[in-house]
Amino acid sequence: MTNPATVALPGSFRPAVTDVELLGPVAADTPIEITVVLRRRTALDPDLVTGPGTVTATEFADRFGAAPADVELVVEVLTAAGATVTGIHPGSRRVLASAPASVWTEIFDTELTVARSEGLPEFRSRSGELRIPATLDGIVTAVLGLDDRAQARTRLRMSPNAAAAQSFSPAQVGALYNFPAGTDGTGQTIAVIELGGGYDPADLAQYFTGLGLTAPTVTAVGVDGATNAPSGDPGSADGEVLLDIEVAGALAPGAGQMVYFAPNSDRGFVDAVSTAVHATPPPAAVSISWGQAEDRWTAQARTALDQAFADAAALGVSVCVASGDHGSGDAQPDGGRHADFPASSPHALACGGTRLLGSPPQITAETVWNNPGGGATGGGISSVFPMPDYQATAGVPARADGGTGRGVPDVAGNADPETGYQVLIDGQRRVVGGTSAVAPLWAALIARLAQATGRPLGLVHPHLYRGIRPGVAQPGFRDITSGDNGAYHATAGWDPCTGLGTPDGTALLRTLR
Repeated sequence: MTNPATVALPGSFRPAVTDVELLGPVAADTPIEITVVLRRRTALDPDLVTGPGTVTATEFADRFGAAPADVELVVEVLTAAGATVTGIHPGSRRVLASAPASVWTEIFDTELTVARSEGLPEFRSRSGELRIPATLDGIVTAVLGLDDRAQARTRLRMSPNAAAAQSFSPAQVGALYNFPAGTDGTGQTIAVIELGGGYDPADLAQYFTGLGLTAPTVTAVGVDGATNAPSGDPGSADGEVLLDIEVAGALAPGAGQMVYFAPNSDRGFVDAVSTAVHATPPPAAVSISWGQAEDRWTAQARTALDQAFADAAALGVSVCVASGDHGSGDAQPDGGRHADFPASSPHALACGGTRLLGSPPQITAETVWNNPGGGATGGGISSVFPMPDYQATAGVPARADGGTGRGVPDVAGNADPETGYQVLIDGQRRVVGGTSAVAPLWAALIARLAQATGRPLGLVHPHLYRGIRPGVAQPGFRDITSGDNGAYHATAGWDPCTGLGTPDGTALLRTLR
């Protein structure tokens, strides 16, 4: 029977898990740590999100963080129920707490079940909606961590052919994309989000020495108990971690890197991003190469992550996200069109992929990345986020159901593993592609542009889309007009395969100035 002293938590509904083995209820005494997300004390100023003004983390917390009275009430309710509060973050509006499973199932009126999927570790699952004490109605916007299933997938593709069609060092790709001379990211920080794997500093030292570069300063930061934990297997999440660090580091060697390791769950994802964007000083850019189809997220988790990206914009941080490696269907079994999240957030710079041929400084051919059986750039129209103002005149097509939404991606870069990036993973030299490589490429470019302009760029979209018209190339971009990602075809101007196109870094700098 539903407890009349509780109310439903909007957006918390989860469908029952399928295609897994249910092993029974989670033991009552199992310790579980969760994250409770609170409402803002004041709505975030839209003009602050779109810039160019920014605020410090302290100013942000005072104006838009959680109200002290809300934090106090949440802490009071949780501790009275038998939980222990382990962290309070007013700026990002999060309260972290730990308790035995029995406490959480009672307070949130839910059941937790141990589940197992072939080849994967056991995880906690729940279904239905959560309920919260009525006293917290409207104050709590998300409860994350009760269900800790793997939330996201990496966005990299290793070339199956050691002799790829043509591969590049990251620096060669930067030269082809005309990254602005006289910049290397000095004075900037790039935050990298990782949901598994790790790196060995010796690998980084060897890799950057081989490129003739001084290795950037790379610092690992643990979130929610995760750590830098390399497995030694290049086929593991180590491949993602090292690809991200090496691409960003080779293209912006002067920028420091903060690598945030978190569990692969919706809670881990939100906590890692929140920790990164509210850091002091804030990073110039965040690179995210993990994602999942929009409808594989709960609404509360999507909203919490999108709001963290909005925080980033107000703090002057640009968030670069891979758009997916499974074409317009995003590997979903219904055969329909699906945009990938968090790339589909209107506050993220969604990064699509191309197939690039050329020799610096000359590009000889560039088309949409789509290799039958070998991956294709993600892209499409969001079914959950409305079309943002900056895309209103871009010619974003309607969805298959006739509705409108945020178009993905915004920008693109080399992603085909057959024309991929030469990297070093767990001591092995590999050629790797995927839109995973495009997110750190754009994060490095953002760092160099911020260095050159002397200011943070934050939500860069209004600059990139300024004056856009359907079918017309934007200044600062190489328009990609050939190829498809399944349901969508490249056209002149913006399209749901490669967005605005690939960068001409020097020309982009001119437009920003």
